[in-house]
Amino acid sequence: MKMDIYLRSTPTIDFESQAVQKFVAANSPASSNNEERVIALYYTVRDQVRYDPYTISQNLRDYSASITLATGRGWCVTKSILYAACCRALGIPARLGYADVRNHMSTSNLRRLMGTDIFYWHGYTEVYLNHKWVKATPAFNIELCNKFRLKALDFDGLEDSIYHPFDLDGRKHMEYLKYYGEFADLPFEQMLGDLVRVYPSLRNPRQQGDFEQEVELETAQNNE
Repeated sequence: MKMDIYLRSTPTIDFESQAVQKFVAANSPASSNNEERVIALYYTVRDQVRYDPYTISQNLRDYSASITLATGRGWCVTKSILYAACCRALGIPARLGYADVRNHMSTSNLRRLMGTDIFYWHGYTEVYLNHKWVKATPAFNIELCNKFRLKALDFDGLEDSIYHPFDLDGRKHMEYLKYYGEFADLPFEQMLGDLVRVYPSLRNPRQQGDFEQEVELETAQNNE
C-alpha cells in the first residue's frame, strides 16, 4: 500500500504550519519514540481542544488544523483533522474516517437544532502503527465525559479507540450506523452537501448555542 498520500500536507491537514509544528513540539517529548509521541498527542488533542458541535462551518478554511488550534475548540471532524496533522508532522501515516452514529449524549438545544439524534459524518482518525491501521477518536474531552457519565476514550496505539455503546450507568450512548470509509483528506463538498441537507439549521450559519454552558445546566439538573 502506498503511504505517501497519508503523509502529505493539505489545506486542512496543514501540519507544516507554524501552529501545528509548535503544538506537536510542545506536547510530545522529543526524547520519546514517534509511537509514544503520537499517543501523547492523542490525549492532548482530546482534552486541550474543547469539544464544541456549534463550530460546524461552511467555510473550508475553518476545518484546517491550524484554525482549530487558534480557536481552541472543535467538533469530531475538526479534532480528527488536527490529530491527523499531528501524526503526519511526525512522519506517521494518518487518514480521516467517517461514519453516521446515533448519539444518545447531547443537549436539548442541540437536539432541537439538529432535529435528529443521528450525527451524520462523525469524524475519527486512523493512524498506521505497528504495521496496521488503528482508529482513534479524540473528540470528547475528559471533563465532558465525566459530566455525562461516559467512559473516556483511551488510545494505546494497538487497538481501535471508538465510542462505547453504553455509558457508565448502562444507558445507551453511541450506535454506529454506517461507515463511509477512510480518506487521505477531508471530502468537504460531499460531507457539507449531506450535512446541509439533513440539518436545516446549517443553512443559516451562525453561533447557535454554548455547548459547555448547556452541559453544565443539564447535568446539574439531572444530578439534583
